[in-house]
Amino acid sequence: MRQEWLQRMLNIAGPILSNLEAETLHSALPVEKPDRMPYAHLEAFGRTLTGIAPWLDLDGLTGPERALQEKMRKTVLVCLDHATDPNSPDHMNFSEGYGQALVDAAFLAHGLLRAPKALIQSLDSGVRANLITALQATRCFTPFRNNWLLFSAMIEAALYGLGAPWQRGPVTRAVSAFKDWYVGDGMYGDGAKFHMDYYNSFVIHPMLVDVLRTFAVEVPQCRELLPTALQREARYAAILERMISPEGTYPIVGRSIAYRYGAFHALSHAALMGNLPAELKPAQVRCALTAVMRRTEAGGMFDENGFLKVGIVGDQPGLGEGYICTGSAYLCMAAFLPLGLSPDDPFWAEPDEDWTSKKVWAGIDLPCDHAMD
Repeated sequence: MRQEWLQRMLNIAGPILSNLEAETLHSALPVEKPDRMPYAHLEAFGRTLTGIAPWLDLDGLTGPERALQEKMRKTVLVCLDHATDPNSPDHMNFSEGYGQALVDAAFLAHGLLRAPKALIQSLDSGVRANLITALQATRCFTPFRNNWLLFSAMIEAALYGLGAPWQRGPVTRAVSAFKDWYVGDGMYGDGAKFHMDYYNSFVIHPMLVDVLRTFAVEVPQCRELLPTALQREARYAAILERMISPEGTYPIVGRSIAYRYGAFHALSHAALMGNLPAELKPAQVRCALTAVMRRTEAGGMFDENGFLKVGIVGDQPGLGEGYICTGSAYLCMAAFLPLGLSPDDPFWAEPDEDWTSKKVWAGIDLPCDHAMD
């Protein structure tokens, strides 16, 4: 099953990374909405990076997978150069427009944090300088009072990881806000109000936990909230796993649903972190996510050039809001975080096991579920 996941991840990432390596991404990436042209390329690259990064950083691989990993590490380092070099045809937008570049840069920043050895420590001095300049340029944007606060905090976390000067304000504002916005049972409001969508998974839990981990030594609020945030993420991971039907479908509810199985970012993140709740065996999470991936791909995900289409199953542009374009769809890459676990980790090594809803709808008796304060 690991090889299936690996091939799927590389199939999705391939056209983004190969074109950016060749400095042809701006000319090759389809952008259906003209107003998204300034943002789509960083959007696609940042979201690709956030998903592939843990695998890039994994030590101890052997054989063909190791060879693929080495090749992809070199490719991504070239891509980071081209994305941030002002003289490259594929130089990306980190500072223009109404603020979308803040979102896109935050996913790229998250990818950097997830690969400290393969990426951050492997940058040459010129690329490092360009990358720091690009991330600092996003400070011209004031984030909205919702999940966007975490985008500014994540960029500061990446700057901290890069050894660059960082700002405490965006970090403490995000942490204080989400401390106040917790609504119970492992879920936060996206702002002062709760929304029934997947933003707790797309952004909130993974970014909040990783910002807290990054600054636990430097910022007392981060150190204090981290244990609680991990407990909340574990509870939300249990809820996400229960939302996967026996057929591998899941509720189509809320905005940004065209991110496909990026809806399970928080579940994959909890698996990567070893933060699954006790009642969830890693193998059942692996099998549940595999079922989602297979079901989603049943209608075809790619256009004739291998780029993602907008939709859930096949080409469904009506499911995309005005801010959704081809680049947006690459948040599905976040589901592949467990490839950053060793092949002998229980997530990959344990025998296949049915997930909660498949067991229940097969008539198997299980312990009842319980909410968390």
